[in-house]
Amino acid sequence: MFAVLKTGGKQYRVQSGDVLRVEKLDAQAGDEILFGDILMVGDTIGAPMIEGAGVKATVIDQIKGPKTINFVKRRRKHGSQRKKGHRQQLTLVRIGDIMESGADKSGIRAAVSGRGIAFATGAVALAAAGAAAAYAATRGKDEAKAKPVKADKKGAAPKADTAAGADDLKVLSGVGPALEKKLHAEGITTFAQIAAWTDADAEEFGEKLNFKGRIEREGWIEQAKELSK
Repeated sequence: MFAVLKTGGKQYRVQSGDVLRVEKLDAQAGDEILFGDILMVGDTIGAPMIEGAGVKATVIDQIKGPKTINFVKRRRKHGSQRKKGHRQQLTLVRIGDIMESGADKSGIRAAVSGRGIAFATGAVALAAAGAAAAYAATRGKDEAKAKPVKADKKGAAPKADTAAGADDLKVLSGVGPALEKKLHAEGITTFAQIAAWTDADAEEFGEKLNFKGRIEREGWIEQAKELSK
């Protein structure tokens, strides 16, 4: 029997006994984990996931992928160039049993990414849903207490202020309102957050938000370090 699972934003077709390299998971060698996002098991297709299905796996080791080279050159009068390498952090796992149902009650630790994003079902998903509901209820109370916004003399409502503690990311080279909105959606609101990015973070956000190398090309991290001082 085979299954199609999803982890780290990628899909894998697996069978029992397969050895798989996936995006870094928060686990140690020898740990038994459970992948809960299952799109297909045999002839059964999810919509999009199959409820209760899961794939057991054992962590073999934490490894790094092959080295990739990123070369940036600015063709200007006082241009510059920069060359850096990157090795993606990966987790090597061996696929175990494929469960068509009951995986959410197995008690096996859910596979969690190294960046703290859970790919779990059952009790973990219910706990996350409960936390989200509690936050929504609290936010609703805060919004109810908020004072109404007064219109200006021309009758137009004033523009919303930047969130408390947030920086104006449009100061960064090449960042306009649209890109700032994308960054806010990912929880990036300050220069200090961008200044703390590693090469892996820059590559991840560049791919996720379709920035097409703009982070390195415009030098956002270096600019953010200066602006956050």
